[in-house]
Amino acid sequence: MKYPILSSSLLLLSLPLIAAPNTSDDVSADQQLDTLVVTGRALSHYKEDSASIGTRTDTDIDRTAQSVQVLTDTLIEDQAAHQVTDLYRSISGVSQDNVSTVTFRGFHQDEQLYDGMRGNPYKDFFTVPQLVNVQQVQAIKGPAGALYGAGEPGGVINYVSKKPTYEPEHFIKLGAGNKDYTSAQLSSSGPVNKDASQRYRVSLYQDKSDSYRNNVDQYNQNIDLGYAWDINDDATLTVQYTNIEQTLHGARLRGIPTDDDGNFLANDSWNANEPGDQQALDAETFQAKLEQYLNETVSWDLGVRYFKGEEAQNYHESLGLTDTDSDGINDAVRRQYRDQLRSNEGVSISSNLVFDLNDHTLLVGTDYTRNTYDYLYYRSNDAETLSLANPIYNADVSSYNLSLNQNNQTLSQQLGLLVQDQWAVTNRLDLVAGVRLNHFEEDFTDHRNNANNATYSDQGVDTRVGATYQWSDNIKPYTSFSTGYQPQSASDQQASVGGPFDPEQSQQLEAGVRTYWLDNSLNVNVAVYHIERENVLQEDPNDSDMKIALGKVRSQGAEIDVLADITDRWVANLSYAYNDTVIKEANADDGIQFAAGDSRRFSNSPLHQLGLWTRYDLPSLSSSVSVGAEYVSEQYNRDHQKVKPYTVYDATWQTQIDAWTLQATIKNLTDEVYATSGFNRNIGSNLGERRRLYLSAQYDF
Repeated sequence: MKYPILSSSLLLLSLPLIAAPNTSDDVSADQQLDTLVVTGRALSHYKEDSASIGTRTDTDIDRTAQSVQVLTDTLIEDQAAHQVTDLYRSISGVSQDNVSTVTFRGFHQDEQLYDGMRGNPYKDFFTVPQLVNVQQVQAIKGPAGALYGAGEPGGVINYVSKKPTYEPEHFIKLGAGNKDYTSAQLSSSGPVNKDASQRYRVSLYQDKSDSYRNNVDQYNQNIDLGYAWDINDDATLTVQYTNIEQTLHGARLRGIPTDDDGNFLANDSWNANEPGDQQALDAETFQAKLEQYLNETVSWDLGVRYFKGEEAQNYHESLGLTDTDSDGINDAVRRQYRDQLRSNEGVSISSNLVFDLNDHTLLVGTDYTRNTYDYLYYRSNDAETLSLANPIYNADVSSYNLSLNQNNQTLSQQLGLLVQDQWAVTNRLDLVAGVRLNHFEEDFTDHRNNANNATYSDQGVDTRVGATYQWSDNIKPYTSFSTGYQPQSASDQQASVGGPFDPEQSQQLEAGVRTYWLDNSLNVNVAVYHIERENVLQEDPNDSDMKIALGKVRSQGAEIDVLADITDRWVANLSYAYNDTVIKEANADDGIQFAAGDSRRFSNSPLHQLGLWTRYDLPSLSSSVSVGAEYVSEQYNRDHQKVKPYTVYDATWQTQIDAWTLQATIKNLTDEVYATSGFNRNIGSNLGERRRLYLSAQYDF
């Protein structure tokens, strides 16, 4: 059955909805100061007891039947995390992929939520989400289609934004570091009127820095405004606006070519981009959310998020190695110049209606997203080769002959309606069951050739069932089964290439246990999972112009997360993941995208990952010292070249002097030269940051 998605979206206005207000977002200034001087308690500093990411209602994590992790603002501050890549060590099963994408339980994904809604201002661009206005980073592992609709099966990351506070919070923060790093932030938040029923938040931030890579520097600017109004004792309206500017010179920053064993073929400062190359993002979001308790048993919310972004990219791309002096050794890289403009604009609407009926928490939810993506792409093959050993950057871009490669627009719409029941069967046993109906439409318009225009629509159903059980106060096992789907793109649905095709389908079986020991000073969580993903499009082996949907990928593994109070002053956070993601069904001649050659392993899917963060408090000095480590085992790129394993260490010192907070952070303490991930033989491997020093001084007033 098909139905017009625009008329169906009216359902969003007639189904009010939601989760209870998230009070964890309001952290007083006194509480922030306490984190520096009180005795260290890992379960206070780094553990959040509840989250909405796993159910769309405010639910205890111990009663959530799927693996959920929450990174708190204290952990973000302790690690001096500027962007989300700084935090991957603390999310088991997550590693860096290509630029803004991550590998999540073996699968590649770039979709993130903001306050539970779609509308990522960085999506479809080659920039990484910044954390300056993020209060928490939440992650749910495995398919989440029954909650959030279409997406990759590895999991979903949700950013909880900072909101206006009931208590005054005002500070100025200045930063400096090596490679000419400087930053400045002014933040002010608090009540507008005497009873604090109206509150505001203003945050102005900018930074700039150079790089150890040739021709590279960056500039970030972020303006964040918020207003909250308690309409009455039972209703709150929160409105937020964010403006983002980011300019990266010498970018789109790619990797360095390697040999098959993962050895770099050029110095780590090498870059295929010229000094005039740049990537410039200008984006903004507007968000409004109304939350209300209708009575003692019924609550609802309605959220609207508008997002718009434009990114201009002018850069030189590596096309592959070449031998310029005919000595049998590749000594340079062929290049292509690309001039691209990517524009992304859309709106998301989300609503939830929650009935708290004694032993049942019933959720009726709906969400709708409309997104328009425009892509204009010129390129030239006039760029000269660039030496690996002695690069000379003197390209005259004005002399290039540019040809139009792509000029298209993709309009996509998604509508979902879900029902979920959380049933407290007994004081120990909780069950959850949910089902979601999904409708998807996509229109692809090729402005160069109307014959390539395509329209596609599809429907699907996602489900989830799970159970948690309190075996004792110390042992709390859980299990769940969840499904997900990802629609095929409209450009792949044409009859001329074999379409239409069913969406990609995924399903996960997961079991785990959350445990507490030594008078709750040690929290150990273990999860095991098995994920299957089907209907992956591939080239038809009998006709290279056609596609078939028969690909199958299997991911399975285990994760261990530990929070420990080693002493009253010494705390630790450890995350370990084992993941085995392999191709189960694929064509020999043209395998699944992201496959890593004959091994049938997915690219950038390490077997082992280990992340550690430990902090020691010095109350007599109002200080704390922290050390972190991250280990990622061997990986493969898409052409089956190795990406070597790596281990990096970070360290942070923090102290409080009256109203001042001082912090010094060293990232990559040993100045390791390493690759975080690989792309292919032409692009090479993506480099991790060399040693960076960050100093900051914050004054609260």
